[in-house]
Amino acid sequence: MELKESNHFLSLIVPVYKQEKTIVRNLKHLINVLGKIRYDYEIIAVIDGILDNSSKKIKKANLPKVITLAYIKNQGKSYAVRLGMTKAKGDYVMFIDSGMEIDPNGISMLLEHMEWYNADIIVGSKRHLASRVKYPFMRKVLSYGYYYLVKLMFGIKVRDTQAGIKVFKKKALEKILPRLMEKQFAGDLEILVAADTLGFDRIYEAPIKLEYSTAAFTSAVNINAIKGILIDTFAIFYRKHVVGHYRKTGRKLVKPKGLKVVRA
Repeated sequence: MELKESNHFLSLIVPVYKQEKTIVRNLKHLINVLGKIRYDYEIIAVIDGILDNSSKKIKKANLPKVITLAYIKNQGKSYAVRLGMTKAKGDYVMFIDSGMEIDPNGISMLLEHMEWYNADIIVGSKRHLASRVKYPFMRKVLSYGYYYLVKLMFGIKVRDTQAGIKVFKKKALEKILPRLMEKQFAGDLEILVAADTLGFDRIYEAPIKLEYSTAAFTSAVNINAIKGILIDTFAIFYRKHVVGHYRKTGRKLVKPKGLKVVRA
């Protein structure tokens, strides 16, 4: 058996929403990928609302090194990621969207960037020159529009705040997490805004491989979603520039009702 390096431990957060048909297969794929990295790891699957049989199927599959968090009422992806992060044991904490539009084989790429740059945060970026992306034209238009809006409002140097894969040093997260408030659409942006406000400037981008189907785009992006992300973005602007929220002492995340923790 190959021995893993002991200098780092990775906690991978996977937010799950109504994915009973695919989640076990996707988690097995992640286990296969993580089995090839240099470090030991855990996977924390967060069931964002017990609305189908995702939790039961994961439990029945008895997947190694997988911890499942589940709660009754849907709270939003950003909340699910934050809750998973509060349970993470690793000194490296990563999250990845569970739909597998982003190729998980890129996990090792982000981890190598963490080492190379001695980074606080590595952001998977569609706009990295080495990235390989395939997604609908309208999503590209929306993505570029949002990038310029974020640049104007926050001055963040990261060119892609929204790609669903990022890795953090636990020491940085311990200061960032208590200040986060977003539950739904703009959680990725809020983490970066809070990190920048608190002086964590070692934030770099890494390439990803992304293939977003038209069907997935249509289901994920609609008028309500666009409206929601804009409202949340302006809320973050208000917190940062008007009330100085991200410089204040944080608070603990309120745990949802019916929280269940299942360890492999």
